[in-house]
Amino acid sequence: MAVMTRWLDPDEQQTWRAFLTASQGLMDVLDRELQRDAGMPHAYYEILVRLSEAPGRHLRMSELADAAGSSRSRLSHAVARLESAGWVRREEHPTDRRGQVAHLTDEGFATLADAAPGHVEGVRRHLFDALTPAQVDQLRRISETLVDHLTGS
Repeated sequence: MAVMTRWLDPDEQQTWRAFLTASQGLMDVLDRELQRDAGMPHAYYEILVRLSEAPGRHLRMSELADAAGSSRSRLSHAVARLESAGWVRREEHPTDRRGQVAHLTDEGFATLADAAPGHVEGVRRHLFDALTPAQVDQLRRISETLVDHLTGS
């Protein structure tokens, strides 16, 4: 039995293309700005943020990968780079020999604190300043719906 493809109608196609272009464009400009201003890609910034928000500024590597939306292998490579910069330290998990814990160092926290104002200004300038308050509310509700759908929440 052949599965029938549910092609996008012209309005859906236009919406999909606009969403794709906007989301990729926003992430590209934020990544370029973080590279220029803080010497790190957005993915590294996100790892530092997740660690800074965790109790004790540390997370199991598997939890960090999930929180950052990264594969375990990609995260391991990124954390190795962050370790070499002195921003993160990896240790064996105290009760699970198979697991590792990533710790945000004081130097990493200071680096994040230095990068955050410029990054937040970029998010504001490139996203929120272009939208009305009603559009911000719509974007949040749409994004939450998609997150719930994609994560099965």
